[in-house]
Amino acid sequence: MIGTESEMEANILLVEDNPGDARLALEALKEGPFSSTLYWVKDGVEAMEFLKRQGQFSDVPRPDIILLDLNMPRMSGRDVLAEMKSDPRFRQIPVIVVTVSSSEEDIMKCYDLHANCFVTKPLDLLAFMDVVKAVEEFWLSVVRLPIL
Repeated sequence: MIGTESEMEANILLVEDNPGDARLALEALKEGPFSSTLYWVKDGVEAMEFLKRQGQFSDVPRPDIILLDLNMPRMSGRDVLAEMKSDPRFRQIPVIVVTVSSSEEDIMKCYDLHANCFVTKPLDLLAFMDVVKAVEEFWLSVVRLPIL
């Protein structure tokens, strides 16, 4: 746990190429009881630049949690996961894969690449917001995160 419920703060990196889903995630996090800051990048290349604090991301904080889409242009979520989890600087950051896929192959591949969680995005907007809130609630109040 990062702290008591009244002081919970987390930096969450959302790696998502769909602006609508990013906007819904932001709205869901605003409605929750936690003081999370959401950072949004549009693809895997930007995600790795964010993590490495390169270019426009030179002053960003290290994320406490990453919400990662799988199917993105330039660099897929699978490739981000593989690169992150092979780098000792980033491997302890929890990665929650949030994708429209429910393929057993995708699920197995993500866990083989050391994803911490795999969530299939609901197509219904309110259900999607509920999933984001549930993920935030679980990872910020139930799970004990490493202090990085």
